[in-house]
Amino acid sequence: MSNDFYPQKELRSIYSISGPIIVIETSKGVSLGEKVLVEDAWGNTRIGSVLRITQDFTFVQVFGGTFQISSQNIKIKFSGKPFLMSVSTQYLGRIFDGKGNPIDGGPPVISEEKRNINGLPLNPYSRAYPQEFIQTGISAIDGMNSLVRGQKIAIFSGAGLPHNLIAAQILRQATLLEKEEKFVVILAGMGLKKDDAQFFIEEFKRSGSALRSVLFLNLADQPPEERILTPRFALTLAEYLAFEKEMHVLVILVDMTNYCEALREISSFREEIPSRKGYPGYMYTDLASIYERTGRVKNKNGSITQIPILSMPNMDITHPIPDLTGYITEGQIVLSLELHQKGIYPPIDVLPSLSRLMKDGIGKGKTREDHPHLSSQLYYAYSQAKQARSLASIIGEEELSPQDKNFFRFGEIFENEFIKQGFDENRSIEQTLNIGWKTLRVLPKNTLHRLTEEEIQKYYQEE
Repeated sequence: MSNDFYPQKELRSIYSISGPIIVIETSKGVSLGEKVLVEDAWGNTRIGSVLRITQDFTFVQVFGGTFQISSQNIKIKFSGKPFLMSVSTQYLGRIFDGKGNPIDGGPPVISEEKRNINGLPLNPYSRAYPQEFIQTGISAIDGMNSLVRGQKIAIFSGAGLPHNLIAAQILRQATLLEKEEKFVVILAGMGLKKDDAQFFIEEFKRSGSALRSVLFLNLADQPPEERILTPRFALTLAEYLAFEKEMHVLVILVDMTNYCEALREISSFREEIPSRKGYPGYMYTDLASIYERTGRVKNKNGSITQIPILSMPNMDITHPIPDLTGYITEGQIVLSLELHQKGIYPPIDVLPSLSRLMKDGIGKGKTREDHPHLSSQLYYAYSQAKQARSLASIIGEEELSPQDKNFFRFGEIFENEFIKQGFDENRSIEQTLNIGWKTLRVLPKNTLHRLTEEEIQKYYQEE
């Protein structure tokens, strides 16, 4: 630690201490975001960061809070540098806390390079268009809302819904169809309860692909300031593995709602003017600084794909967090309380869900030639099933027309055979598409308007 700090920049002129914020009577030679070391009278040290600079004062945010710190007995040392992360391929197969310290009992990582955790923005001209399919093994995603290499797509969840199970299943199962390509999954947990963190650790250890995965886990009882760092550490490592080591990296961020709550809490300590529901006005920019660290680069083989998961307060999709996330990401996967109450896992509601880049990653030579038309037909049939259910709730199922009864029955089969699958069930894209065709067999051929005659002849086999 001492090599990163300059003794000549040691200060004691403390103006005030409030919550995790120390106000220092200086602003000369200090940079925004600079790493700071806070040392108390007993020699204990805590890390901080420069949050704000005015004409006469510097505001330092202390990670770990200022408990038992007095303005009379501390030293403040400025590093002259932003937060740097030691990056290396040795992170693979390891578990770290939210600040990048090993918590799996293994040795410290030997650095291959140090990088600013805030990253560098990609030049839009240098970006390559995402168009290669990533298989998650979950039919409702692979078949209906396909994930494409270099895409950012959010999962909108809610209290009590199994988004942690889905995150763990993707962590274990996600893969590329091109087996020779190097594929890595990084999961960053923010504000996790201890039992949730232990669940991710156990799933990580029992995974047959643990050596290609990395966990960063920030717990709920740890300082909210650390939650701001956790996704940045994960993405800094992802950028190194993707664009220096030419690996394909999938980053799962759970739960972005906890991240935004930490952002709001820190904003209140800084006495900033709040915006919608008390969140800071710059939350859109802050979220974009995380989500936009995703994509592919021309003339580079690697890529970063991102799945941020957030729990919507009161299942309100217009809440600022899902609202702003939806503007930045290229689609969303929405979980349904109704399906969850029916005992369907994963409870993915395919109708409000959307993958805007799906069309570029599926089809002939990528998944299967019938995939685009099949997903369109399934969407249409399921929407008709929802209408038939609504009508049946008014007039009764027995009063439905024969066609409405067919769609009603399709809805039940689609939910229980296509959407529903086991937590340990890993379906290939071939299996997913075949199950999709199986669900359509309850419908007469003359209702399958979104499929070609050739596709119907090849895959629709009446039993």
